[in-house]
Amino acid sequence: MSDATESDDTAAPFPTPGLPDGRYVELPGRGTTWVREVPGPAGAPALVLLHGWTVNSALNFFACYGPLGERFHVVALDHRGHGHGLRSWRRFTLEDCADDVAALLDVLGVERAVPVGYSMGGPIAQLTWKRHPDRVDGLVLCATAARFRRRSGDRAFTGVVTGLSLATRAAPSWMHRRVTERLVTTRYDTSPLGTWARDQARLNDLRTMIEAGHAVGSYDARSWVGDIDVPTAVVRTAYDATVPGDRQDELADAVPGARVFPVNGGHDVCAVDPPAFVPVLLEACTDVVDRAAARQTG
Repeated sequence: MSDATESDDTAAPFPTPGLPDGRYVELPGRGTTWVREVPGPAGAPALVLLHGWTVNSALNFFACYGPLGERFHVVALDHRGHGHGLRSWRRFTLEDCADDVAALLDVLGVERAVPVGYSMGGPIAQLTWKRHPDRVDGLVLCATAARFRRRSGDRAFTGVVTGLSLATRAAPSWMHRRVTERLVTTRYDTSPLGTWARDQARLNDLRTMIEAGHAVGSYDARSWVGDIDVPTAVVRTAYDATVPGDRQDELADAVPGARVFPVNGGHDVCAVDPPAFVPVLLEACTDVVDRAAARQTG
């Protein structure tokens, strides 16, 4: 199944100009993941796009590939259980996702890159730096935080998630589809974009969505995020009800030298208002890459 190409988005009712086709890529010893890639100019610095929870590399970044690909070598993968991403019976962890990023860079022959993490992708980007610092030139952290849950130590919640995870492992596939329709796809409207988003959400694995939600909710990097020593940009979504502004500010304040790039939009601005989001993302990526290059030459 590796290296096969599938044009899963070309027939979508929502136009996705510039969205590169995806292909399956085998990560040795880990499994098969789904990758989108824009080579960019010869010798261009590499970005790795890391999407958010319950979406995938198509839905999160469909408007970004073309503009970013004019300056950068752009790589994106679907995370475990999301979209066409790697399927595993292992419990979902953000650490495994970070290790998947490093393994993908190995397969593609990319020595160093700038992880660009959106929402859940933010912790994955941070952990990629923590676990594989020799592969990271900088970080771009969008609509994300160093911690998410308001309350800590919620054992009851952990128990519920564990029970749901076990139940979904035993449930038949038709039940997965029914629950996904009710809990995930119904949040999208019936516009062309919403219809396409529903189709993308249907690709997700329900058990993994449950476990990933718990992993994000439990994430807390405050004890070490201040050690990040690479150029960092925080793309701050101004009207974000999912990751409140104070959490984004806390992240920016904690990372030494982090620069803030504000976007006038909510948590879904990347999809619903690309003209507001994409130029700011491009500016943030350019800033981080330029600062990383200056460090290497200085």
